[in-house]
Amino acid sequence: MAPAWEADPSASFERRLGKSARELQNTNGRDGCPEIWELDNGDIAVIGRDLTDTYAARLPDGVTIRSDERLVILPGTMLSSAKPDIPDAQPG
Repeated sequence: MAPAWEADPSASFERRLGKSARELQNTNGRDGCPEIWELDNGDIAVIGRDLTDTYAARLPDGVTIRSDERLVILPGTMLSSAKPDIPDAQPG
C-alpha cells in the first residue's frame, strides 16, 4: 500500500493562487487575510478561519479530521479567483 500523504514542513511559498484578500475586499487591512498559496513542492497552503470545533459534530459521513488537521473556511470569492491558476486534473 502507498504511504499516506504527509505535509512537508520544509516546503516554501512559491506563488499566490488567485487574488489577494485586499484585492477581493475580504480584509480590513489590519488582520484576517485569507490566502491560497502553492508551495514549491506542489502542495497547497490555505490560510482561513479555523472552524474545526464548529463543524466537528456535523461532518459528512466518511469525513474525519485528525488531531493534527484543521477545517479552514475562506471566502468563496477567494477560491473562484484562484480557478485560473489551478491546473485541470489529469486523467487516470
